[in-house]
Amino acid sequence: MRRRVLTALTVFATLAVLAFAVPLCLTAATSRTQQLVLGRTGDAEWFAALADAAATTGDTRALTAETGRYHQLYGENVLVVDARGATLAGAGVDPASPAVVAALAAARRNQRPVPVAQLMPWSPATVHIARPIGTGVQVNGAVLIQASTARARTDILRTWGIVAGGALAAMALFMVLALALSRWVLRPLAELSGAVEKLTATLPKPRPEAVDQTSITRRHGGPPEIRAVAESFDTMALAVADSAAAQRQLVADTAHAMRNPLAALTIRLDSLEPAIPAHATTTFRGATAEVERLTGLLDGLLTLAVAEATTDFDPAGAPTATCDAVQVAQDRADAWRSAFDHAGLTLTLDAAGHLDTAADAAVLAQILDVTLSNSCRYAGTGAHTRLTVTGNSGTVTVTVTDDGIGVPAGELDRLTTRFFRSSTATAGGSGLGLPIAAALVKARHGSLRIEPVHPHGLTVTIELPAAAPS
Repeated sequence: MRRRVLTALTVFATLAVLAFAVPLCLTAATSRTQQLVLGRTGDAEWFAALADAAATTGDTRALTAETGRYHQLYGENVLVVDARGATLAGAGVDPASPAVVAALAAARRNQRPVPVAQLMPWSPATVHIARPIGTGVQVNGAVLIQASTARARTDILRTWGIVAGGALAAMALFMVLALALSRWVLRPLAELSGAVEKLTATLPKPRPEAVDQTSITRRHGGPPEIRAVAESFDTMALAVADSAAAQRQLVADTAHAMRNPLAALTIRLDSLEPAIPAHATTTFRGATAEVERLTGLLDGLLTLAVAEATTDFDPAGAPTATCDAVQVAQDRADAWRSAFDHAGLTLTLDAAGHLDTAADAAVLAQILDVTLSNSCRYAGTGAHTRLTVTGNSGTVTVTVTDDGIGVPAGELDRLTTRFFRSSTATAGGSGLGLPIAAALVKARHGSLRIEPVHPHGLTVTIELPAAAPS
């Protein structure tokens, strides 16, 4: 992965440096070309003025002397011709050269001069700069300067060398930064990969069918280092899932296995009841109550194991059971009203209409039984409990609210923890009711929240998805 990161950063740095260096080099070449052309064009205009004066006076001695001195001083070749193409003065230029003849002919015709191509280090050794003698109406000849490009090409090459040196320095700096950045980014990943690999080496091998269904690396690509970490996390996730499933299965198996001995013990106790002496009746009834409590606890554990197993098993495309939440709430309110009256509490129902939810009627009834049982048992004498069913935006909400003694704020988050019982709870109960209800709600892709009521009381809010329209 480090090689890939370095390659990507190097390519990016190269493109960035080239995007800066190439235009800079071309700009330098263009500027030096313009400098050469402007300088030689000015000299050609000066010679044209001298030639025009010589044509007027008929004396070309001054023109000849100036072309000779110019050739000796600057090393540039000069040729001056009249309107017929005859040589008036010259130094170093071959009049018979086809390029010289073409340039002078175009100047005598007063044509627009051909622009000098941008100079490069490999450009020709000379360029021709020609200008007409006279005005635009009367052309009396032409001046041609055969300018050397050696110095200009040397300057361009020197500038390019400086730019290339700066580009190489920038590339070296980019490479150092890229190496440091790749190490900074990948070192934690390498350490994480090593630690995860050591951890997964101690875990049991996951089931092949589970790997095929949940493997991240089978659905996504990526660098080998990332895939190795993903495979390790796949192994850990599957090991944790298998461990949790085994734990739930152990609880269910244990609860199921202990029910038969408890049932036999209950039968033996029932058969012993007639033979119990009067002074041992209280002890016998206490033992019977403990057996019944243990039986209820095992039933709760078995129910919780089944509810949590349902959370993990959600096959795609499986049909979803639905029910009318209002009808279920009415049934459970009627079933619990006598228990509330006997406990000195009031139960009211606020639900009307027809609200279908994506949950089985028996499951929703079990959830409501848990919440209503807790309210009836722990709210306290004189409390008022309200059962409300509402629906909006694809969600059916069932709320059980009471104005009883409530639960301390620090214990609210623990009420759905198995075997936890609030400090305000009276005797009885196993601490499994709300964990079972929460697991059943979660298995139906819903949520269960427990919130305080001011000034006192408790609210249990159950949100379930609304049934899809048929």
